[in-house]
Amino acid sequence: MTRLEIGDVLENRYRIDRPIARGGMSTVYRCVDMRLGRAVAAKVMDERYSDDPVFIKRFSREARAMARLQHPNLVAIHDFSAEGEPIYLIMELIDGGTLRELLAEGGPFPVQAATSTLRNVLRGLEEVHSTGLIHRDIKPGNLLITQNGQVKITDFGIAKAAAAVPLTRTGMVVGTAQYVSPEQAQGEDVDARSDLYSTACLLYELLTGQRPFSGGSYEELMVAHLTRFPTPLSHVNPQVPRPVSRLVEQAIAKRPQDRSSADQLYRALLAALGVKREQYGDVEVVVAGGARMLHLPGGEGAI
Repeated sequence: MTRLEIGDVLENRYRIDRPIARGGMSTVYRCVDMRLGRAVAAKVMDERYSDDPVFIKRFSREARAMARLQHPNLVAIHDFSAEGEPIYLIMELIDGGTLRELLAEGGPFPVQAATSTLRNVLRGLEEVHSTGLIHRDIKPGNLLITQNGQVKITDFGIAKAAAAVPLTRTGMVVGTAQYVSPEQAQGEDVDARSDLYSTACLLYELLTGQRPFSGGSYEELMVAHLTRFPTPLSHVNPQVPRPVSRLVEQAIAKRPQDRSSADQLYRALLAALGVKREQYGDVEVVVAGGARMLHLPGGEGAI
């Protein structure tokens, strides 16, 4: 792993303040952009990627594509370097934690909080998918929550680049095996519907505190994704409305052609909750019972 010290400077511009998180593929540091005087995050890739020309090519292509995405539910990409060592992304710095941390601290989400979180995830995925990109690694650890409750998706495109490196391919898949779609588990080409399968697994966990599939090994998990169906949500958490439980069961379909798009799943979720929406340009008002919620792409608030 490429290790940087506090005070080191990337490209004579980004000064390292401290590490934020470490994983098998990368380390994320809090940095200061000395040119613009703002705090940013630097995702520095493991040094073993530096000598792989296929990874470098794919990383560069994905980074450029990601940098073109501008949406409140996506972590913004400001800069990147794929020449020499280290290889890194410069990203928007998020002042909160991950969804994984929130689950570990507080357990399952209340239905309203879980479905509100999912609606923001789906809005971000709509933007990603509209450009032809696929995330490939939707999981709680890749969803950041700001201090004001805004949901932001990160790491889109990184999984595709890393999959080109045979040394890391197995480790990468094992790390996300609980959310991987059946077609992805079999090494097939995937499209946006693979992200929707992972998103349904995510909602299941938010509502129950349990992952929909379990296994003592990677192989057992893959068999579960390919052949089994999870225990119905309403059986694990009776507080989940039956329409929402049915929606998740349908979304965790084995065949891609039986799944919805992000927009279709978003609309189905509102319908399952008995929610109506009114659109005013870019502003959406969600009406549930007697309550009206102002829904912007980055979050919700009562009105």
